[in-house]
Amino acid sequence: MEASFLLPVTASPPMPVNLPTNLLRSFVAIVDTGSMLSASEQVYVTQSALSLQIKRLEELVQRPLFSRQSRRLALTPAGESLLEYARRILKLHDEAVTTVAAGQFLGPVRVGMVQDFADTLLAGVLAQFSEHHPETQIFARVAGTLELLAMLDRGALDVAVGFGAEDDPSGVRTAAVSWLGRRELAERSVLPLAILEKPCRFREAAIASLEAAGRPFRIAVETPNLSALRAAVEAGLGITCRTFPSLPGLPVIHDRLLPALPDVAYVVVTATPAGDAQVLLAQLATAVLRGLPGDDGASAVRPKKTNGAAHHAVAIAPSA
Repeated sequence: MEASFLLPVTASPPMPVNLPTNLLRSFVAIVDTGSMLSASEQVYVTQSALSLQIKRLEELVQRPLFSRQSRRLALTPAGESLLEYARRILKLHDEAVTTVAAGQFLGPVRVGMVQDFADTLLAGVLAQFSEHHPETQIFARVAGTLELLAMLDRGALDVAVGFGAEDDPSGVRTAAVSWLGRRELAERSVLPLAILEKPCRFREAAIASLEAAGRPFRIAVETPNLSALRAAVEAGLGITCRTFPSLPGLPVIHDRLLPALPDVAYVVVTATPAGDAQVLLAQLATAVLRGLPGDDGASAVRPKKTNGAAHHAVAIAPSA
């Protein structure tokens, strides 16, 4: 009679669940910024993609992470528990990348600039930076200075390049603001203005100077786009004011037909703390801005004295 043996049946261990770091980073960004919109800017995905990421994360942990209370998102108990682990995981992950990379720039680097500097910085600084560090991913945003600084505060940008008041502590040089356009328009009894939409430092400066001088004017053209502003001035629809490098080639009205305008500062603001990539990008941008020409075509550099103040010490008026 043959003996038979029954082997014990053991259950296979469950497969471990992998939580991708990009999902954890998006989850933490929503908590830290307080909204899907701000988080999407910080992690550079659309709001719809961000929602899908959170849905996928909830599927992986098999628990809801957020509950909607009135108009805001609140963490569930499972979300509270995951948040602590997510921060620790991301901290270790970023430390590992930094250590292994040994000083390489792995990015991404997120830079914002006003329209005036977009062509110069995109074609010059960013191209130069990318050539030397091709492994670094660059995100570029073109917007007004106030919007850029707000994004910097939210952690959605690393470097912002824009305009400030003449005494702005983040200024790297000052530049004269000139009236640009056809001289015959400046001789009219009612001055036709071509300006950008609010908020815009140059718009406010033009209106304030004309009102202070008692000079009648009307807004002939209002646009959000700098290229449209140039086209309007070239077509003789109105005059505008800007630093010369913003709209090169337009005639400068040098005589005293129009009131004087305040100087502005070119500002380069870096988020704190800043990594090596961000510092290098800010240095390249500073060098380019200091070399921009004045309204006579020459490089009229007037460097600003800085006190090393952090971005949070900067306060500027509405800016382009």
